[in-house]
Amino acid sequence: MLRPSVSIPRRGRGPLWRDPAVRALFFQVMLLAMVLGAIGFLIHNTMTNLDARGIRTGFEFLDHRAGFPVSQTLIDYSSNTSTYGRTFLVGLANTLLVSALGIVAATIIGFLVGLARLSPNWLLARLAGVYVEIFRNIPLLLQILFWYFAVLRTLPSPRQSLSLLDSFYLNVRGLIMPAPEAQAGFMATPLALAAAVVGVIALAIIARRRQAATGQQWPVLPLSLLLLIGLPLATFWMTGAPLEWSTPELSGFNFRGGMQVLPELVALWLALSIYTAAFIAEIVRSGIQSVPHGQTEAARSLSLPGRLTMRRIVIPQAMRVMVPQVTSQYLNLIKNSSLATAIGYPDLVAVFAGTTLNQTGQAIEVMTMTMLVYLSISLIVSALMNLYNARMSLKER
Repeated sequence: MLRPSVSIPRRGRGPLWRDPAVRALFFQVMLLAMVLGAIGFLIHNTMTNLDARGIRTGFEFLDHRAGFPVSQTLIDYSSNTSTYGRTFLVGLANTLLVSALGIVAATIIGFLVGLARLSPNWLLARLAGVYVEIFRNIPLLLQILFWYFAVLRTLPSPRQSLSLLDSFYLNVRGLIMPAPEAQAGFMATPLALAAAVVGVIALAIIARRRQAATGQQWPVLPLSLLLLIGLPLATFWMTGAPLEWSTPELSGFNFRGGMQVLPELVALWLALSIYTAAFIAEIVRSGIQSVPHGQTEAARSLSLPGRLTMRRIVIPQAMRVMVPQVTSQYLNLIKNSSLATAIGYPDLVAVFAGTTLNQTGQAIEVMTMTMLVYLSISLIVSALMNLYNARMSLKER
């Protein structure tokens, strides 16, 4: 028996403000307006106070002559003719130098110490543990001061320098070594090295694809070493070896010629590397221990050597855990390099946010530029490490 259908009236959607999406958008717009209003108020208040005190704003000071010397310059700089804009570049170059050196050294030391902590050798594992516990728990500033005042400042004077092969000299003023001087035609060698790097990457990709398709392995490591060493070396000799060396010679109370590595740079580099390596070592240890033991047991059942198991099975899986944490340590190292002012190393903070700020009085402009530099460096490093982490992560099939 058919029954007549009963239509139920549909309820209305109600007021628009009851929609969760609309409410969420409204509160976000209100929050953004409040933040922009607060920023605008601070800018207006700051500009009003500066005008009341007769302080000019702007970046015109970057074109003014600096007039002060800098102990280490990786680019051309003269205290008589260079501008404050040039001092910014000098400080930036020095910051990038010590940061890059620190990241490389901290990565190598931290990785080795992390592996040593998992070593079956009782003495080696305990020594690695002592290293981590000591350097991780001493403030970085104290370590910088220790290396500078207790170690490097106690070295002999230039006349009593510690020498090696009559070419390398170590004294209280730093490490003096022969300096390379490029001649005409030398640029072909770096270009050949860049081409060799591209060739090694292409070789690795082709070898991986061939192994996946046929199971055959190519001797990638010997071929890569031959390409990286042979091609630049052959180019160097074919262009007539266009490179000369300037050797240091003692003249009076100092050395002339060669290249000098400041003790401030050495102290800062050692402290940053050793301190950060202690944290990276713990990241490496925890990352390796996060890999299931079944992986290593399966490798042993296949009679794989321990080194091959670690290199091919354990480390690739542990990298997925280690990379995000190691990235944070890299960023900490870059920011901690600003402690260079404690020993007078001419980094960005000391040269630009220090001397330049004191001479010009442009506090807002100088500090804004300095903070933007550190922010930009950190974002670039994070982006590069995120790309590497994305490559190392598991791919969904």
